Order: sequence, then structure tokens, then C-alpha cells
Amino acid sequence: MFQVAVTGGKGGTGKSFVATNLAYWLSSKLDRYRLVLADLDVEAPNDHILLGLDELGKREDIDIYFPKIDYSKCTSCGACVKVCDTGAIIMGPGRPPFVFPRLCSGCKACYYACPYKAISPNSKRVLGYTYVTPVKAGPALFTLVTGMIREGEEHTPPAVVAAKRKALSLKPDILIVDTGAGTGNAISAAIQGSDLVIAVTEPTPLGAHDLEAILKVSRGMGYRVWVAINRWGIGPEDEVATLAHRYEAERIYRIPYSRGAVEAYSKGVPVIEYRPNDPAAKALEALSTDVAGLILEKLGGGVQ
Repeated sequence: MFQVAVTGGKGGTGKSFVATNLAYWLSSKLDRYRLVLADLDVEAPNDHILLGLDELGKREDIDIYFPKIDYSKCTSCGACVKVCDTGAIIMGPGRPPFVFPRLCSGCKACYYACPYKAISPNSKRVLGYTYVTPVKAGPALFTLVTGMIREGEEHTPPAVVAAKRKALSLKPDILIVDTGAGTGNAISAAIQGSDLVIAVTEPTPLGAHDLEAILKVSRGMGYRVWVAINRWGIGPEDEVATLAHRYEAERIYRIPYSRGAVEAYSKGVPVIEYRPNDPAAKALEALSTDVAGLILEKLGGGVQ
């Protein structure tokens, strides 16, 4: 299997735009391989929107551990409160412990800490959902796996891990991971095991700031990194290019800001399909062709 992670630190740089176009092109050209696109931006997944899908496919619950307390056994010793590092368990004066479900990460520390076995080992709650959706767009045929947490939930890493596990269970030859914004545990879990990390940024001060953060994480985890400057032309790229070289990114790609890309984005169609001669489409095709080269080095075969 070959895994590509599309990330970038900052939200709104075009990670999903790059990931969906990459999935479309690779699926079209490397159709002998099973391709899965995993949307692991579990707080705001939107790959399905960019692919023009009216609805998502088969849904499954993402369950995590939830401490159900048997108050007939609880002595209010406070051991569970002391080990809870998310503040999900509180205990007022003269009162038994109480659990706030959406603050609980499901770590199970309270269960192991309770000396009176007053906490159930098997109780669970629904954190979110995974969806498996077949995608047919022009010559492209692949599977989209979407992870999504319920509104108001605080803990994204368990949902990211569950959605990625679902994507891997489909046994893809090529796995494209579209991460959320930021550089926290959820992002590290999403990019873990990647053969290539594509850091998508923009030529702005905020783009450069967050690019440096994700480059530190990716290089610190030992992954090869390429940088894609989306909306190239709206500002100077000097700072972004300097960071790419400083953190030893192997390649820099420039995806121009274009009317065709904006129209394709708004219509829910990959720009590579919608307007293949658009400058942004040509840049994405060049990026995808180079990714295909790495895939073929590992998996063998040729481009159709």
C-alpha cells in the first residue's frame, strides 16, 4: 500500500481541494489499483461536497469507552477524579462523582484506578460516525471514507483513528488521507504511516506560519515532504519557499489562483475534470503525475 497524507496546518489553504483532485487523477490513471480517499477532518469534513455528492453512504457508529458508575459500590473516594486528565469527572463536597460525557476521552484510566470496581469496564457512547461512499466521477472510480464527530464533541483523535482504521479495512492499494487543520494529536494520527506528506499552504504570512508548524511535525516523524502553494500569485512566495528549503521539503508545487478553480470548487467538480486546461488543473496534474511515479516505484505497473 502507498499512503499519501494531504495536510498543511492552517485551515482554508485548500487541502481538500488538492486531495480530491489528486484522488480523481490517480483513480483515473492508475485504475488497476484500489484507491481510498479518507476525509479525516472529522470536525468539518467536506470532501464529499467538493466531489458533488448529494449524500454520504453507509454509516457506522464510532464508539468510545464511557465510565458508567455503579453508585451502590462507589464510596466517593475520589480516585477517579484524580486520574481524569480532561476534567470529565467531578465530585462536590459530600457528593458522589459525576461524569460529563463530552469531556470524556474514553481513556479508561478511571476504570483502572477505582479500587472498588464501581466503574463498568464495557460501557460505551457514540462519539461520531464513519461513512463509506462509492465515488464515480468521469473515468474515476474510488471509495470515500468520511469521519465525522457529533456536534459539541471535544475529542477528535479517537474519531480520526476510527475513520482511518475503517479506510484501511477496505484494503486499499492507494490511501489518500485528507487531514484537518492544526498540528495536534489528531493530525499526527492521520499522517502516521505515510509514504509522502503533501503540505498545502498559501503565499500569506498566516500560511507560512502554519506551514512551518506542520513541516516540523512531518519532518520530526521522519516523512518525506512536498509543499504545494495553493492560490499562488495572490502574494509573494519568498517566506514559504524559504521554509520549504529549511525543512528539506523535496519539491515545491505552485497551484495558481484561477477562475476555473473557483468555478469547479463551487460546482463540486474536480478542476482537473471540469476544466483540464486551466492553469490550476495543469499544476495539479503535474503534482499528481509525480505522486503516481512514487506509487509505481513501490507498487509497480504503469500509468494508463
